[in-house]
Amino acid sequence: MVALPAPAAPAPWAPLPVNGCGETGFDPRAREPDPHAPPPGLLPPRINIPVPVPQIVPVPIPGPPPNDTRIESAPLPADPCQNPCPDIRDSADTPAPPIDSGTGSGVGQLNLPNISVTPDIEPIPIPVPGGPPPAPQPPPPPVVNPAEPGPLAAPVAPRRVESVDLVNQVTGHGSTNRTDLRWQVDGTDLGIMWESAPGRIAVAFGDTFGTGWTPGGPMGVEQDWRSNVLGYSTEHDLSKGLVLDDMVQDSRCHAAELLDSRKIKNFETTVIPTSGFALGSRQYLSYMSVNRWSLIPGMWWTNRGGLAYSDDGGSTWVKDQYAQWDNMFGVDRFQVTTMVPHGDYVYMFGTPNGRVGTIGLARVPLGEVLNKSAYQYWVDGTWAPAEENGATPLFPGIAGELSVRYDESSGQWQMMYLDPTRHAIVLRTAADPQGAWTDGTVLIDTDDYPKAYGGFIHPWSTGRDLYFTMSAWDSYNVYLMHATLDQPNP
Repeated sequence: MVALPAPAAPAPWAPLPVNGCGETGFDPRAREPDPHAPPPGLLPPRINIPVPVPQIVPVPIPGPPPNDTRIESAPLPADPCQNPCPDIRDSADTPAPPIDSGTGSGVGQLNLPNISVTPDIEPIPIPVPGGPPPAPQPPPPPVVNPAEPGPLAAPVAPRRVESVDLVNQVTGHGSTNRTDLRWQVDGTDLGIMWESAPGRIAVAFGDTFGTGWTPGGPMGVEQDWRSNVLGYSTEHDLSKGLVLDDMVQDSRCHAAELLDSRKIKNFETTVIPTSGFALGSRQYLSYMSVNRWSLIPGMWWTNRGGLAYSDDGGSTWVKDQYAQWDNMFGVDRFQVTTMVPHGDYVYMFGTPNGRVGTIGLARVPLGEVLNKSAYQYWVDGTWAPAEENGATPLFPGIAGELSVRYDESSGQWQMMYLDPTRHAIVLRTAADPQGAWTDGTVLIDTDDYPKAYGGFIHPWSTGRDLYFTMSAWDSYNVYLMHATLDQPNP
């Protein structure tokens, strides 16, 4: 039995952080209340009661083609604090304060909230004829790689965390990268990283919102919603933070959506990247097509998991029509995946939709990544073909949104994920991808960083210095974290 982390006390009150241009950012730490502020009320100022209202929504099938318009980035002003796009965005725009995380204490006044009832549209999608279908892709030839033994390796010593520190706010208002002014990225999450070319890191973000969005506010098309965006970084000194040089853009100072989505609840709400990797000059993204989010935290339902590829460095992407794992009856084991090339194979670690599933493992030869029939699944010590939903859990317990890498410096595999039962982002290590995996070592306790999730490892981490991105729901932005680990044992 792994012990739960001890509850942490909020950190002392501190003013919100300010970047080098004097812009106020977001503090993801749990803080004591401002001693100079009036005590908060015992009740929230507003209570909104949503009432479901069914509404028939025609859905053209096929849908519109993706927007693959792309532009070259304009050079930044010589003064890094100058607004690069004053005609598009007023630099004086500031977001509303983030939602109170509720971790502080204090005696408030009894206040009567305003209670409102608002309709909550519950779409009923009805397919109708759409535009021309996309060009068909040739199907891959059937391949069955025979079963092979996949025994567990001897367990490695678990790593000890010596310290965890916040390095920088990567996205949003007041961030090091000023993403709100440079690319209209005010709120986003994830920050999935891979080395797309020697010396260059690609960084994929999830649902992204721009002008008109504020922390705790609505998230929709009115806030310049893009399901996913992509940036690049070449800064090797990670102690300076995750520095974004550029983002894929479809217009001046506007990050482009990479993988299109229909944005229709109960049909396809969004398309979220789950991992990225490169094989030669081709880039790959694993993704999940989300049917709908749940009112239950940590739960959602997907249509499928799939793979997309790019042959122009990540500028435009193609969803492969055959490399898809359909979520039949909502129980498919490989809906939220992370994929890691190593040796002769690409390894695929996956969970069902949501954050309450166990972790399964598959592998595929490097040259057959887009051929679903070529995958072997790890089942009771054997790499078995066509055993998608028979994959043996790598260890007991549930996990959300994995990040996995092979660390050359230690010769060990590292896995990071959100463990909902421990309210923590944890780290496990192993000698082989199938294990045996160590128990989870706590990196981030959500008592310290309220509503933190994600945990995606930077590829340029080393044996002792583990850098990773963390998302915080209250501010809905991404941060770079640095964990110092003990010296790995061989």
